[in-house]
Amino acid sequence: MNKYEIIIYWSEEDQVFVADVPELPGCSAHGATHEAALTNAQEAIRLWIDTAREFGDPIPVPKGRRLIFA
Repeated sequence: MNKYEIIIYWSEEDQVFVADVPELPGCSAHGATHEAALTNAQEAIRLWIDTAREFGDPIPVPKGRRLIFA
């Protein structure tokens, strides 16, 4: 189980749920349902980390909850 924040929102333009992982640059996924977007985001995180390890890139430590409400 990953500990990275995942933000899921509906994209009216694409007609899918989008899941962004703000702590991992460029890491995002989408799905037809909220659950599918979350599942796809978890796979994207795994692949992002695998790729970073392969190339010796730093892997950010999960910061946990960062969302601030105004």
